[in-house]
Amino acid sequence: MRTKEPGGPRRYSSVKAVRRKIRSAKDATRRVVFASERRHVAVRRHLAGRYLQGDGLEVGALHLPLALPRGARARYVDRMSVEDLRAHYPELDEYELVTPDFIDDGEALNSVPSGSMDFVIVNHLIEHCQDPIGALLSHARVLREGGVLYLAAPDRRRTAFDRERKETSLEHLLRDHEQGPEGSRSKHYEEWSRLAIKVPADEVSAHAAALERQDYSIHFHTFTLTSFLALMLRARELYGLPFEVVASETNNHEFIVIARKIADGAEPAQQGVQVPDLALATNGRAS
Repeated sequence: MRTKEPGGPRRYSSVKAVRRKIRSAKDATRRVVFASERRHVAVRRHLAGRYLQGDGLEVGALHLPLALPRGARARYVDRMSVEDLRAHYPELDEYELVTPDFIDDGEALNSVPSGSMDFVIVNHLIEHCQDPIGALLSHARVLREGGVLYLAAPDRRRTAFDRERKETSLEHLLRDHEQGPEGSRSKHYEEWSRLAIKVPADEVSAHAAALERQDYSIHFHTFTLTSFLALMLRARELYGLPFEVVASETNNHEFIVIARKIADGAEPAQQGVQVPDLALATNGRAS
């Protein structure tokens, strides 16, 4: 004859209570995550609907092309064919990739005529650029006067890959533009291997060298909204970058900047955002 363990039903009841609490916590987490994702998509769509129209480009869309509003048409640019992209990014195997309309270097856009586009979308590209200033100048070149740059980038503080890395300083970005990025390229791969993907210390050098030989696209530089706006301001002062910022927004793990191309030599109108103190953006230097 089986006997009940003392406190058996109470123990079972306690287990059920714990499970209910776990389920409730998971449900609450899902609600927060889903709400966050909905806001992320909504912010992107709102800014696209407000500022994008006509014919433009999206550079490096991969599996996440921006949803375009009615009246906006995009052609897609990437540095590789879909076949080569799949070989380069095996982690994206489960996703459908955008087929590029043409293959080009997204930092230079050499095959795109100057002044030919109404907008250029560069979402989560600028951190992959070895010379972000040069890339911005190229994106400005292909835009018509009044054309729009729609740029999103990860906020270093909210991105797992970049959270432990220092914010790239203006000094470093200016040097990469003026002297070429080759001088810091290897160090970027080492920093990425050590701090972003946390390769064991005794394997960092070999791992970084392998990535560099593969020309793997890492986050070469890190930004916050403040530091990126400071970069745009300094690039205008030093290199005549013909953009005025008309909107900016923090959006979960990223920030979005909308900039309009102005005539060469024209002074920007009153900005839609507050220009940051440059000192705030130079405290920290990428190795």
